[in-house]
Amino acid sequence: MSVRYVSTRGGVEPVGLSAAIAAGLAPDGGLYVPESMPRIEPPPRSGYLAGTALRMLEPFFEGDPLAADLPAICADAFAYPAPRRELRIDGAHLLELFHGPTAAFKDFGARFLAACLGRLRRDAERPLTILVATSGDTGAAVGAAFEGAPGMRVAILYPDNRVSPRQAHQLGSFGDNVRALRVEGSFDDCQRLVKGALGNASLQAEVPMSSANSISLGRLLPQMAYFGHASLHAGGRMNTIVPTGNLGNAVACLWAREMGLPIGDVTFACNANDTLPEFFAGMPYRARDAIPTIANAMDVGAPSNFERLIHLFGGDEATRRGGHAESVDDAEIRTIIRRHAASDGEVFCPHTATGMRVFERRRLAGDRRDWTIAATAHPAKFDTIVEPLIGRRVEVPEALEAMLAREATAEPMAADARLFAEWLRAW
Repeated sequence: MSVRYVSTRGGVEPVGLSAAIAAGLAPDGGLYVPESMPRIEPPPRSGYLAGTALRMLEPFFEGDPLAADLPAICADAFAYPAPRRELRIDGAHLLELFHGPTAAFKDFGARFLAACLGRLRRDAERPLTILVATSGDTGAAVGAAFEGAPGMRVAILYPDNRVSPRQAHQLGSFGDNVRALRVEGSFDDCQRLVKGALGNASLQAEVPMSSANSISLGRLLPQMAYFGHASLHAGGRMNTIVPTGNLGNAVACLWAREMGLPIGDVTFACNANDTLPEFFAGMPYRARDAIPTIANAMDVGAPSNFERLIHLFGGDEATRRGGHAESVDDAEIRTIIRRHAASDGEVFCPHTATGMRVFERRRLAGDRRDWTIAATAHPAKFDTIVEPLIGRRVEVPEALEAMLAREATAEPMAADARLFAEWLRAW
């Protein structure tokens, strides 16, 4: 029986997967989630991430027009590895998610979404405009995935002066059908502009739009695959620490566990933006403006996927029992990067460093279990932060080096919904 998808706010009728992916945001402003989470027997341990992804995602696509294309979609999206390797720190493993074209975990979901929408829009008369708010990594992944795609345009919105120089260069390096907007404000301002445009029915009628943020099912579903794949190789239930900003990657890990994959405890490692740590400590959920940190891709004060988190567990208290979140400040991030580079030769990006700090706290508290830390980006993307701390150059991956060699440009944009709507209409 095919899975149907409902809004976290309960205000719309269930829809099929293709409709949910095409829409991005539900008409009532909520996020699409499976009406009931499919459960599977853990697939056989395989060396091929694309094969595991196919087995995990088949139940979500059953009965949908995209089902026949799923093997090809998985082959395209999971064309590079996500190795889980043991560190020289007792009980610590790193899940490396940065081997894609833009050196960040977002590459998997962005390529998967592009492959889905390319097939859904094959015969469309008007182009589809993909909106993406980014705190650093999402926009580049989406730009790379959709660049040159027929019938598609991408508008990348990022907070001006709040991403690393190399991230900013990536975001503006595409041209063609991809345009970058540097917004006067925070990531949350960018996210508000995107959500406002997607929820504007009259604007949608003039400019067909969808989202490529993790509010999109087409981004979030494939992110389950690398957690599931790694857990099959962990030799038991894989306890996982996920660096967390907008909560998409963390929810994907929890969904993989809910499906029946051997994933144990899941902890969210946050930076100084402590919306989630406060909530898990028992305080009411309180969205707030993001504050800038050196782990900028996690600078989120109002995580969109919080609605999916509450929906998964069924309420605030049940959610607090099902997860855990901790804050790591900039001073601790710097200490982790500096100390590990000196002691064991491991160089972490600022986001992965938050996960390593949470692992160390676990050890200090007497937790002797194995933990897998999601390494969300390559440290070379944050050279201006990492290199002064470790006292040497970080080698740049070949794909990232090629992107940095391109010319880059971005247009200024006020955090004003009316002006953004006018810009979209004029494109």
